[in-house]
Amino acid sequence: MSSSFRPPAQRPCESCPYRRDVPAGIWASEEYAKLRGYDAGTPDQPTGLFQCHQTDAGSAVRRVCAGWAGCHDGEELLALRLAVVNGSIDATTYQAVVDYVSPVPLFSSGSDAAAHGEAGIDAPTAEARRLIAKITRTRNDLVE
Repeated sequence: MSSSFRPPAQRPCESCPYRRDVPAGIWASEEYAKLRGYDAGTPDQPTGLFQCHQTDAGSAVRRVCAGWAGCHDGEELLALRLAVVNGSIDATTYQAVVDYVSPVPLFSSGSDAAAHGEAGIDAPTAEARRLIAKITRTRNDLVE
């Protein structure tokens, strides 16, 4: 079985919910809610890899989110362990996630990132609206 996830990008994308400099409110509340689960103890975490939001859900090959990789201790991520076992990632991608260090400041937890993002959902700034428009143009799978 070939792996279907690429390693994280060199830097989290400009709309990554884990970045401290990303405006609040650019993602839906259910997207921010996903961030909190990866803060749990390993056995209680979600089993799916957290993938980059800049890739269409229908793409054959996805990328592991660089912000997720930089925020969390990869060796403690249940999803990462399971991805190796089920063939979604290879050993090289696993190690790239474990060793990843973000060149930009990230929130220290998924909960902190989610709280920041959710705070702006009802009143996104002009910068947030610019990023929302950019994401909508990039992602073909999003519907309004």
